[in-house]
Amino acid sequence: MGADTGFIGANEVELLRGGDQLFPAMAAAIRRAHREVWLATYIFHHDATALALVDALLEADRRGVRVRLVVDGFGSGASLPTLRQRLAGSGVALAVFRPMDRWWRWFQRGQLRRLHQKLCVVDSEIAFVGGINVIDDRLDIRHGVTDAPRLDFAVQLRGGLVDLVAQGVRSIWSRAWLGRDFDDALLDYVPLRRRFGLWLTQLWRGPQRLPEPSARLPPVCAAFVLRDNLRRRRTIEHAYADAIRAAQRSVDIVCPYFYPGQRIRQALRDAADRGVRVRLLLQGKLDYRLAGWAAEALYADLLRHHIEIYEYMPAYLHAKVAVVDDEWATVGSSNIDPLSLLVNLEANVVVLDRGFTTRLAAEIETAIAASARVGEAAGKGWRALVHRAVVVWFAYVFLRVAGATGRY
Repeated sequence: MGADTGFIGANEVELLRGGDQLFPAMAAAIRRAHREVWLATYIFHHDATALALVDALLEADRRGVRVRLVVDGFGSGASLPTLRQRLAGSGVALAVFRPMDRWWRWFQRGQLRRLHQKLCVVDSEIAFVGGINVIDDRLDIRHGVTDAPRLDFAVQLRGGLVDLVAQGVRSIWSRAWLGRDFDDALLDYVPLRRRFGLWLTQLWRGPQRLPEPSARLPPVCAAFVLRDNLRRRRTIEHAYADAIRAAQRSVDIVCPYFYPGQRIRQALRDAADRGVRVRLLLQGKLDYRLAGWAAEALYADLLRHHIEIYEYMPAYLHAKVAVVDDEWATVGSSNIDPLSLLVNLEANVVVLDRGFTTRLAAEIETAIAASARVGEAAGKGWRALVHRAVVVWFAYVFLRVAGATGRY
C-alpha cells in the first residue's frame, strides 16, 4: 500500500482530547513496544510532561526497542539542548528537520517549510495522529502557564491505516536524518527549473483527491491524508473543499489559524447559500495577533452568507478538526491557512463513521457553548479595512518567499 491509497476499512479509531488523554495512551503503547517506536512532532518541549515521554522512549531503548524521533528545527529549537542531553549515550536516534542552529540557515532555500505533523507509530500496530504537540496542555510557550488546558485533539488508530502512518513518519525521519529534503527540494537540482519547474512538478504529482470509498469497506472507514511540497501539494485542501461541497445539513470547523484560499471560501459560501448550517469555531484568546487579524479579515464576507462564527474563550484553541453531516470528520495537524495548506508538511485522518463523528460533534457542541458568537457588525469599519490590507500584503509576500505556486 502506498501513501495515496485512500480509504481503508476495518480500523479502530478513538478520539483523544488534549495531551491529558494522548500522552498517557502514547506512553502506555511505548511501554508495551517490542520492536520499534517512531515519533514525529513540531514541538517537543522540555517541560515535565514532555520529559516524561522522553523517559518512556529511553526505557523502550533499554529493552532493545528501536526508537526513532524527529522534531522540527524551528518548533523544537529551544528544547534541542535538553533533548540531546537526556538522550546522550542512548540508542534513541534524534533527527532534526531543517535545523536552525546556525545564523545562515535562516537564509537557506525552503526554511519556511516546516515539519508540522504530529505522528507516533508503535510496532506498526498502533498509531497516533493529530494536532497535539509534545508539551503540557496548560503551558503556552509565548504566554506561560494557563489555568485551563488548550482545546486540542488527536486520534488513536489500529488497523490497516497504521501502515500508512508508519510509512509517513519513517519517510520524514529519513529525510531529516539524511539531511536532504528529497521530495520538495528535488527540483532545485533540475536544469532550467526556473523555466520548467511547475511543469516538472505536475509530472511528479500524485492524486490530489481522495477516491470515493467502496461501499463494501467494513467500518471504521478512514484515510490518512498527507500534505507535502511535491506529490501531495493540495490533498488536505481538496479533502476539506470536497466534503464541504457535498454537505447537505451541517458543516462545523474548528481551527485556530483560519485564512482559507478561494477554493474553501467559495465552498463555505455556497454551502451556506443552499441552506447548510455552517459554523466556524476560531480563536478567542489570540496567541499571535496577525493570526487573529487574518480570520477577522474574512468575517464580514462570511457573515453576509449567514455563516455562524464563534470565538473560543476558555483557553487557547489549537484543535484542527471538522465534522460534516455527522458522517465525515477530520482530525489532524493542518490549519486552514496558507502556511498549512501550501507550505508545511501536514497530516490528517479523515473518518467516515457515524459513531466517531457523533463523539467529535459532541465535543464541538460543548466548545461552542463556551464560546462567544461574533456579531453581524464584525469585520467592518476602517480598522477592519486596515487589518485586511496588512493580512493580504503579508500573505502575498510570505507565499512568494516560501516558493508556493498556484492560486490561493
